[in-house]
Amino acid sequence: MNPLVTLDKLDWAEFAELYWDRHPVLIRGVRPVPFRADEVFSAALRARCAEGGGRIAPNASVTVEQTVQADRDGLLPAESDGCFDGYERRVGDRLDGRKYALIISAFHAFDFPLWDRERRFFAGLWDEVGLPLTSAITTLFHGNYDHSPVGVHKDRFATFMFGLRERKRMRLWTERPWTEQVGSVVDYERFLPSSFAVEVEPGDLLYWPASYFHVGENCGRTPATSVNIGVPRTEHRVSYELEDLLADSDPARLLDDGGRLAVLADGIDAPMRQEAGEVLPSTVPPALAQALTAHAKSLTDRVEMVSLRRWTAGGLEPVPPPEPFRPLADGQIVELAQGADLAQYRGALAANGHLITADLPPEALQLLSSGRSVRVDAANRPALEQLLACRALRSAGGGAAGVEGAAY
Repeated sequence: MNPLVTLDKLDWAEFAELYWDRHPVLIRGVRPVPFRADEVFSAALRARCAEGGGRIAPNASVTVEQTVQADRDGLLPAESDGCFDGYERRVGDRLDGRKYALIISAFHAFDFPLWDRERRFFAGLWDEVGLPLTSAITTLFHGNYDHSPVGVHKDRFATFMFGLRERKRMRLWTERPWTEQVGSVVDYERFLPSSFAVEVEPGDLLYWPASYFHVGENCGRTPATSVNIGVPRTEHRVSYELEDLLADSDPARLLDDGGRLAVLADGIDAPMRQEAGEVLPSTVPPALAQALTAHAKSLTDRVEMVSLRRWTAGGLEPVPPPEPFRPLADGQIVELAQGADLAQYRGALAANGHLITADLPPEALQLLSSGRSVRVDAANRPALEQLLACRALRSAGGGAAGVEGAAY
């Protein structure tokens, strides 16, 4: 029996009560749309930016005929492509008809309009089921591959898939279709009878619970594009939260274990590894002792800071970086940007997932929080300029040239 439920509109209250963690759901032509093709392409361009030494961020992977490409030069989106159509033509010519898959992880961190649209879309779900304890993940899938490179598998995430361009098929199983002790299967033809398939058109939103095994398939030779949002539901580990409490997340290092370890080990000069005997020593290893000493004093403050940022990030971290500094003039009138989130606790303030380090006078915070405007002066300017960089402010009149009426 096919457990899929098809709806013609999305009501988060109904969805949470009837389908969340229970049944797969297909919403035809969902409104409002959570993603736009131009914003998705813009995020893809930023995600592929080179790191130091000419290395490309590990968020982006490319497979050709199911083989992961160590050299991705020329296979990632480029500004000269202009859009996905241009990218498809260039890569199609380069590969001479061979099938490929482009997958970019931590996707929402690279483009503010995309992040903001996605955050607003899922705010209704968080109102019903609660904000995720750790961030949801956003992943771009693009290509004309026969099936997703990893094959049939199950995640610890409940997944929403938004069809952006061309049709795509998701094949689902209510339980693991094999008995072998393996996590995924690429050659799954023998398991097709126990599956059911869902074709997702551009503009459709498909949801399946974390308990479902699944694989993505293309419906033809034309490359298809989708964006998947995974909400963590199972197999939670304390280490996921511990990293957040010790260091800020870098979207370019989320899939780079060595890079993340280097961030966590910053300032620790003791050896990171030591030989273990048959009996554990009576004292903690030197590296751990240094880490405990370094973080003990700041941990309480960081818990508060991370909590404020998490509430205002809307379940989507890391957030896009702030804009470059722009000064505000005395007398300029500003107000909270549409959809911007502020959170305040014991004098600390966060907006759109960023901590505001300058003090904002209480009266200014009260005015902004109540939807009223604030006049810039010497006392509130440093905090307001940080809010501007976080895109949490817009001009409400009396603005400087080039700022008037713009939403930040």
